[in-house]
Amino acid sequence: MSGGKIKQILLLTDGCSNQGEDPAAVAAFAKEKGITVNVIGILEHGAAREHGMKEVEDISMAGGGVSQVVYANQLSQTVQMVTRQAMTQTLHGVVHNELRHILGEEQEMEDLPPDKRGEVMEVVDELGENISLEVLILVDTSASMKAKLPMVQEALSDLSISLNSRTGGNHFSLFLFPGKRKEVEKVLDWTPKINSLTGTFNRLTTGGVTPTGPALKAALYHFEKRQDRRSLIEYGEEDGPFEESGF
Repeated sequence: MSGGKIKQILLLTDGCSNQGEDPAAVAAFAKEKGITVNVIGILEHGAAREHGMKEVEDISMAGGGVSQVVYANQLSQTVQMVTRQAMTQTLHGVVHNELRHILGEEQEMEDLPPDKRGEVMEVVDELGENISLEVLILVDTSASMKAKLPMVQEALSDLSISLNSRTGGNHFSLFLFPGKRKEVEKVLDWTPKINSLTGTFNRLTTGGVTPTGPALKAALYHFEKRQDRRSLIEYGEEDGPFEESGF
């Protein structure tokens, strides 16, 4: 979290990565940059399930985030839960670090009297409603995801409705992998209205490899580009040199 914002990458996938960088290593680098990586594994029964579950857990652990494995019909509720749980977890970490600074390295929040711990929890809840949230969503569009994409769209629309009840600002961006002509494709740039995706998934072409590592790398680059633009605006150079490179 930086500048009064919580930054999250939300990865939705049903399989194992098979091209490009190690996704867990990229997730660890994102964590260093203050971006939490959360993963929802939309898995089926079968031999690949155990391997897929391990990758889901490895990526989220490396990225300091939350992971959950679901079936497609549970997806809408799970997307909201994971996003909010990760936001609360991030806030807990920030508040915990501040308390350690105030109380000293030897004391933990659990050492506080119950009434004081309750006050801290109230602060976390209030921050969760007021702080700005940026969520970059990565959706696996490999062949086995074809039947699940309408449910993914419904889940993301529900997420938008859920988060719009907050007083803090929400901004979303959507990337798909693999893309039509390259490993990763940006479908939606930063917007407060993720429900503008209506109909997008129905027109998608699924198939190809699963470049999860490159997709996470592209997401990280997109966050950094957004920060660079903010810096240009702050210094009065909004129209300065900036080009979008391929992934």
